[in-house]
Amino acid sequence: MRKTTLALALLASMPAFAQSPIQWWDASATLLHGEEYDLAPSHRQTTVTLETAGGWTYGDWFAFYDMIDFNGTSESATYGEISPRFSFGKIFGKELAAGPVTDLSLALTQEFGRGPVEALLYGVGVDLKVPGFTYLQLNTYKRDPQSGNNLSEGWQLTPVYRFDIPVGNAALVVDGFIDWVFSSDNAAYEENLHINPQIKYDLGRSLFGESKANSLFIGIEYDYWQNKYGVKDIDQSTYSFIVKYHL
Repeated sequence: MRKTTLALALLASMPAFAQSPIQWWDASATLLHGEEYDLAPSHRQTTVTLETAGGWTYGDWFAFYDMIDFNGTSESATYGEISPRFSFGKIFGKELAAGPVTDLSLALTQEFGRGPVEALLYGVGVDLKVPGFTYLQLNTYKRDPQSGNNLSEGWQLTPVYRFDIPVGNAALVVDGFIDWVFSSDNAAYEENLHINPQIKYDLGRSLFGESKANSLFIGIEYDYWQNKYGVKDIDQSTYSFIVKYHL
């Protein structure tokens, strides 16, 4: 865990160097509180999420780390993912233009945390240019569990997206991901669908003007998970109130 924290800190600090390969970067902290969570020590939970994303000479990255408190109990949990991608267009200096497809990438993810969640994912990422979307990516992975109790071996499709809806002098930002394990190699692990959009109002821009756009958000995160954790007929549907601040 210390190595993971150090790696994230190094990513955040790299833009300070004169010869940095970093093209852009972002870091944020989110506070979430919600109820009706399944397969958890408490149906209520509060989560602090740290995130970083960015682009560099040969690709891009996204990483997050959840610190979860199960309200009303003494129990807590952690979970995180590190997802670097290596861009065909950037590495070979060739811009792709095939319909809506703008780039192809080698897509990798490491899942880690408390419990039988350790896994490596590897596959192909596709960047799409679609009207109305700030970004839209489709990543297809082969799942490779790294612990004996993790039964999630199979194939996964993960779209990630963002689009903005103007509201007055600010905007509603809708972004998130979908994790669809569409093929499982283990009979004890069900194929599952996890849909997790955030709907956020750009409060920073509304209160302080354009210079603070995309800095402070309030809103909700909806969480739908069919066959949660690969457990048959455990279908979670809940939401959390969120406050998100971008550094």
